[in-house]
Amino acid sequence: MNPTDFHRPNRRKALLVLAAAASALGLPAAHAQTFPDKPLRLVVPFGPGTTTDIISRVVGEAMGRELGQPLVVDNRAGAGGTTGSSQVARGQADGYQLLMGTVGTHAINATLFKSLSYDPLKDFAPIALVGYTPTFLVTAGDGPIKTLADLKARAAQGQGASFASAGNGTSGHLAGELLKARLGGQMLHVPYKEGGQALSDVIAGRADFMFYHPAAVLPHMQAGRLRALGVSSAQRSAAARDVPGIAEQVGAEFDLVAWFMLYAPAATPAPALARLREAAAKTLASKEVADKLLAQGVEQRPLGADAMAAFGRAEVDKWAVLVRQSGAQVD
Repeated sequence: MNPTDFHRPNRRKALLVLAAAASALGLPAAHAQTFPDKPLRLVVPFGPGTTTDIISRVVGEAMGRELGQPLVVDNRAGAGGTTGSSQVARGQADGYQLLMGTVGTHAINATLFKSLSYDPLKDFAPIALVGYTPTFLVTAGDGPIKTLADLKARAAQGQGASFASAGNGTSGHLAGELLKARLGGQMLHVPYKEGGQALSDVIAGRADFMFYHPAAVLPHMQAGRLRALGVSSAQRSAAARDVPGIAEQVGAEFDLVAWFMLYAPAATPAPALARLREAAAKTLASKEVADKLLAQGVEQRPLGADAMAAFGRAEVDKWAVLVRQSGAQVD
C-alpha cells in the first residue's frame, strides 16, 4: 500500500473542515450584505394605545422604510412588560426580532421583581435610545391645591395627601415616593389597574395628585381640568416650558424620566446590530419622526452604543434605590 493512500481520507476530511470554517467566517459579511431580506418583528410589551405602542408604531413605520422591510408591531402585554421582554430575550438572535423597552422593563423591574425572567443588562443589545419623557405632577384644575407649597401643607395636615398611579412599582408611583421624601408629611399611595382611571379620579378630586406623561395630561391642562405643579425632570419639559421643575422648587435633586429604548437580543450578530443602529439613527434624525414623538411628549437624546449601555446601568442603579425605599415588590 502506498503510504500516501492511508492519509487521503483524512486529508479530504481536513479540507472539508477547513472549507466549512472558511464559510462560517464569511457568514457575517454575507449577512451584512443581505440583512434584512424579510419583515422584522417589533415586540411592544404593553397593550395597543399605550404610549409605548404609539411610539413603537411611529418609529417602526419610518425605520421599516429605511431598512426596506416592514417592522411589524406585535403587542405582547402582561406582567409589567415582562412577558414581551422575556420572549425577545429568549428568542432567536438574528436581528429580525426587536423590543421596545422602557424604564419599567429595563430599569425598575430589575429590582421590583423578586425573580425576573430576563436580565435587562445582559440579555439585550441596545439599538437606539428613542427618547425620554418627563412626567407632570398634576392636581385637579378646580381643586384647592394650586402650588407645591399647598401640597406640602396638605401632606402635613390630618390624614395627609393621596396620590394615584397606574400601579405599584410604576414610575409614577416611585416619583410620588420621592416627592414624599422631599416634602415630608403623610402621602398615601393609591394604585390603580391602569393610568386612565387614576387620572380620571385626580380630575374628579378623589385623589390629590399623580405623576403622568405629557400626552395624557396636556389636553386636560389646556382645558383647565388639571393643574401642573411641577415636572419630574431636571430640565423643564419642551411640552410646557412654563411648568417649573420640582427640583427648582424644593432645592434638592429630582430628576426622574420615563424613557424608551429599542433593543435586540444580546447575541444578535454584529453586522445586523450595525445595520439596525444605522437605520434607527437616520429614522430618529428625521424631522417627521421627531415632530411625531414630541407630540407624545417624547424628547430626544441621541447616544452611542457604549453610552447607551452606561445609561442602562445607571438607570437600574437609580431606580433600585427608589424601589427599595418604597417597599414595592412583585413576586
